[in-house]
Amino acid sequence: MDYADFIKRLPGLETPFSEDDVTIRAIASEDGMVVFFHFHKDVVLPPHSHLGQWGTVLEGELELTIGDETRIYRRGDTYNIPPHVVHSAKIPAGLKAIDVFEEGDRYKLKR
Repeated sequence: MDYADFIKRLPGLETPFSEDDVTIRAIASEDGMVVFFHFHKDVVLPPHSHLGQWGTVLEGELELTIGDETRIYRRGDTYNIPPHVVHSAKIPAGLKAIDVFEEGDRYKLKR
């Protein structure tokens, strides 16, 4: 599965990851941010928190710890991270996911 060409043309985001690690494209408004991820390398996200986040796995799998619960999410699975709940992730190469953040300015758009 590949993202549509118009999604590939969306702006990237300023994150701590390089384009070699993950391709990121996004749409943002003051009400929220929709982010399209494609991880090319294994990534570990340390524990952190922010406002609410909802996501779905399109390809691959994701080990996500939300609060005290760790679970593997696979294609078609969705996850909901409530605001200010500490979470972390182990993301294998190949994961494609769409995440929606409550914060429209969670990350800065690259123009």
